[in-house]
Amino acid sequence: MAHDYSVQELMAVVLARDLSDGEVLRVGVAMPVVEAAVRLAHLMHGPNMELIFFGVRMNVAHLHTVPLPAFAWDRRVVRWAESYSDTGHRFDRLKDWHNHVFFVGGVQVDPYGNTNLIGVGPEYRRLHFRGPGSVGTATLSTHVGRYYIVLNSHSRRIFVERCDYISAYGWGTGGADARRRLGLPGGGPRYCLTPLGVLDFAEESKRMRLHSLHPGVSREEVQAHTGFQLVMPEQIPTTVPPTVEELHVLRTRVDPQGVLRR
Repeated sequence: MAHDYSVQELMAVVLARDLSDGEVLRVGVAMPVVEAAVRLAHLMHGPNMELIFFGVRMNVAHLHTVPLPAFAWDRRVVRWAESYSDTGHRFDRLKDWHNHVFFVGGVQVDPYGNTNLIGVGPEYRRLHFRGPGSVGTATLSTHVGRYYIVLNSHSRRIFVERCDYISAYGWGTGGADARRRLGLPGGGPRYCLTPLGVLDFAEESKRMRLHSLHPGVSREEVQAHTGFQLVMPEQIPTTVPPTVEELHVLRTRVDPQGVLRR
């Protein structure tokens, strides 16, 4: 295992390991950890993955160095791609939703993985803080086979007991049948990745649970930075660090400029 890595590199590697060959990976704007993760997975073990960056479908396994994060919206990359399509954003044309994977952030996240990208404040006309908006997250999080919540920070401001607004429906008010009760076809959120650890959702209650702790982080630290009570298993493993090979590919072919190390 490698020993010298940033927490964002760790998050990218953890996410990449959980993606499978043949899946369709849909990445939005301004998510460098996610972009790095899908490209790393594509290079390491997913030659048949389809990568869709903000509606642009590409196969880029042969590319050696394309910098983060501009890759996600820099159309100049089209000339390097093996394949290209600008219809990846047309939700009405999608088939096999179960094979699609999505990634979402949030200005608020509640105990059941509901996320808010709209804003913070009781009056939507006069928000205290305005987020980027839901864009297509409501549709994608409803239909895809699974999605991941990826956050750049872990604080009580983000992890709240109740979201002011919900832009991506997770597990509602809890329960293994929470999505089925509403007729939502997708599989819901699988993991929530933060700089402190990896969280998942308890099987029956679907309440957020601490799945692993990043090296050097304690369960007490995670709970102190969370605005609601997490499910705490008796034994919580340490997040497995990047291997030497994973870190080499990440730094030489995915992120040679060191965006994830800043």
